[in-house]
Amino acid sequence: MMDRLDNRNWSKWLKCAGIRALKTFAQSLIAVFAVGSTVLDINWQMALATAGTAALLSVLTSVAGLPEEHYETDA
Repeated sequence: MMDRLDNRNWSKWLKCAGIRALKTFAQSLIAVFAVGSTVLDINWQMALATAGTAALLSVLTSVAGLPEEHYETDA
């Protein structure tokens, strides 16, 4: 149990959770764009807030476990 708490595992978890949160942020931001709308028509404050909330939820969900953490090879 103690080996799961060392710095190496935390570093790996942070990397995997960060990548997942960044992907979620990008996907959520794209989802806010409506078909036929232009860049000037988008409410950027709302779009970024929505994407940021999705990224935060992604990190909180990652606390339950990250499948990517087990498949990534050690460098």
